[in-house]
Amino acid sequence: MGFADEPPHAHGALPRTGILLVNVGTPAAPTARAVRTYLREFLGDPRVVEIPRLAWLPVLYGLILPARPRASARRYAAIWTKDGSPLALYTARQAALLQGLLGERLRTPLVVAHAMRYGEPAIAAALERMRAAQVERLLVLPLYPQYAASTTATALDAVAAWMRRARNQPELRAVKHFHDHPAYIGALGDLLRDFWRARGRPDKLVMSFHGVPRRTLDRGDPYHCECQKTARLLAADLELADGAWQIAFQSRFGRARWLEPHTAEALAALGRAGTRRVDVVCPGFVADCLETLEEIALEARSIFLGAGGKEFNAVPCLNDRPGWIEALAAIARDHLGGWAAEGWDRGAAEAAARDSAARARRLGAAS
Repeated sequence: MGFADEPPHAHGALPRTGILLVNVGTPAAPTARAVRTYLREFLGDPRVVEIPRLAWLPVLYGLILPARPRASARRYAAIWTKDGSPLALYTARQAALLQGLLGERLRTPLVVAHAMRYGEPAIAAALERMRAAQVERLLVLPLYPQYAASTTATALDAVAAWMRRARNQPELRAVKHFHDHPAYIGALGDLLRDFWRARGRPDKLVMSFHGVPRRTLDRGDPYHCECQKTARLLAADLELADGAWQIAFQSRFGRARWLEPHTAEALAALGRAGTRRVDVVCPGFVADCLETLEEIALEARSIFLGAGGKEFNAVPCLNDRPGWIEALAAIARDHLGGWAAEGWDRGAAEAAARDSAARARRLGAAS
């Protein structure tokens, strides 16, 4: 295996700390061609579809990729903005706001970037840019509150693949999950309190998480347990009675058994039972995307109202709310530790860097 060429080593350069935010990804456009490219990468990942390749790839290339992209493109078109994908826009905004917030508070050379596990900007390309910016210490922060092999693990796989090709590797840390982080729970609680202050409270709050196959729980994936804990902590933060909320799982795909109850079925049951108003929040998503704006705000609404419900509200995700950026900063700082301590003396660091460069030149270094 060959290793990538590195930028020439610069003696006396101030090492930077980097934070890489990673989300799942999005097609480049709401077109069948762009969706096909995205689905080929997404559904071709063995972490996402845990079916033997010899059995799965003929289905993917023979049935799904020829048929599904056109219908999926229509769904993306329903939520696309004039500036592009909502997920891409919010993730970029989160990185920029986090850079501004931590850059002010930590007073240290800091680079915050974002990447998508599938699509653009790719993880490898983002890491190349961070290397060019002289990032020596890297915190990878997947934007998945609850850990799953099909989300967090595959993002870290992509980072590891880049690291395997790097000659001069940065120090590396990663955030595994933040499903029970007090700042994250608080940000979710504040989101709902603000929503209810403006619109009143529902008869039932449904906390809808992305679904995964049931067998992943049997094989040791902690995702289901972490979703349950997030829901319990959020209900406690909101001081909800036991009957005022419930958990559900959306986005079921294929014939295998998935985590239950399924969101669509739970909402239909609530409508038939005479529940007047339901609000749905998605605590597994930190930015609005197809699964929240189309599957919940459009499809789930239709299911609930069609079953007899009277009022349905899809609660927006955390997106670029100031409270969420504060929470994201708290999560990052917990993992940065001594890499970017407050009170860092830039002047002293620059003087030490100049001394290092001068010493290297005396010893014959070119730069």
